[in-house]
Order: sequence, then structure tokens, then C-alpha cells
Amino acid sequence: MRLAGQAGQASVETVAVLPAVILAAAAAWQLALAGHAAWACANAARVAARAQLVGKDPRTAARSALPRHLERGLRVVVPRTSDDPVRVTVRVPLLFPGKAGPVEVGAAASLGEAS
Repeated sequence: MRLAGQAGQASVETVAVLPAVILAAAAAWQLALAGHAAWACANAARVAARAQLVGKDPRTAARSALPRHLERGLRVVVPRTSDDPVRVTVRVPLLFPGKAGPVEVGAAASLGEAS
């Protein structure tokens, strides 16, 4: 036997929990975007270091290795000597497409001189 005051209780509980579920999913997706940006940044740093080693422009090489949505916040620091690493920094995109967030991730790579 069901009490008249409990009709729709499950619907009310679902509506109450739904914002927390959406927020948790958005946070997980934002973390995935940050991980992707860090991985792409490390790859761009390696590509830039290879380009510097063979006498090409590291900035152009790093830009070509990044997905288009990460190119907007790209910074490449080219060292003065071949012993120092090439540093690449990108902004982590926000959950909303086309927006770059305030958080940056960076990577450094150095191949050194081959002997």
C-alpha cells in the first residue's frame, strides 16, 4: 500500500541529484581536456626540439604538431644553446568550445647534439 504523500518522491530525488551529476561529469571532462593539452604540449616540445636540432624553425614545428584548438595559447621558448631544452606552453581549453582558460600546461624537450 502506497502512501499518498510519497507519490513522485523518486522524481524529486532525481531532480535534486541531477545538478551534482552534471557538475561531476563536467569536471571529469575538464580534467580530460587538461590531460589532452599536456600530452599534445609534450609532443609539440619534442617536435620543436627535433626541428631545432636539424636547423629548422622550432616555433613553426611546434605549431604544426598541435591541434588547431591549442594553437591560440601557444608559447615556444627557444634556448640560446643546444644543451638547454625547448619549452612549449599552451593554455588548457575550457569546456566551452573556442575558449582558452587561465590554466597553462608546459613541457620541455632537448635532444642535444648527436655524436
